[in-house]
Amino acid sequence: MPSGYRVKTVVRTSGERLPVLLDRDGQPMFASTVFALTEVRGRNLAANTIGIVLRSVMAFHLFLALLDQLPKLLAGYGKTPGMDAVVVVLDSDRRDCKAFLGELKALLQNCRPVPNTLFRLAIEEMEAWFLGDRQALLAAYPRAKRDVLSRYQQDSVCGTWEMLADAVYPGGSAAIRKAGWPLPGQIKHEWAERIGPRMCTEDNQSPSFCKFRDGLRRLVAT
Repeated sequence: MPSGYRVKTVVRTSGERLPVLLDRDGQPMFASTVFALTEVRGRNLAANTIGIVLRSVMAFHLFLALLDQLPKLLAGYGKTPGMDAVVVVLDSDRRDCKAFLGELKALLQNCRPVPNTLFRLAIEEMEAWFLGDRQALLAAYPRAKRDVLSRYQQDSVCGTWEMLADAVYPGGSAAIRKAGWPLPGQIKHEWAERIGPRMCTEDNQSPSFCKFRDGLRRLVAT
């Protein structure tokens, strides 16, 4: 049984290595292959770079697949005894937040019964919540670059994880991008482990985090 999307490196008879994005059935994805050949390989970029680009495309496909499954999941939760509430948290990325929330809430219209659901968005990315608690961040990373942190405008669409990386990781986001997968995921996991436990729910300066916090409190109170 196919496990999902994956990047496979094909070695041509010439010895050239060419990463290819495969779909859930193990077949090359046409549009992604054309993109890799014309826009990335056509610029004489290395096979590792092509692989990094395709893994980013893969992450986008996985996100879309999750959204496709969300109506089915919510409907199932609505029919599950003892399921008091469902909390869905997503990065807004560069979407219009009001429109995106409207699309998410519309998914509940076909659920019978409708599960008690809280939708919340991290603006632009979850790292905005870490940046919203400067004290927790500096406790986790005492050598963080204050000048980089001072340039961040809370909950702005600015490349949030890159901003945090530039502040706390040696070589910044450029070094993480150069290293490629799986380092970005590992670093983000480390941030969650080191900063998350130190965060104070009352003092966070992120409006999107505060909406998440207050929404949870209302759920608990009902």
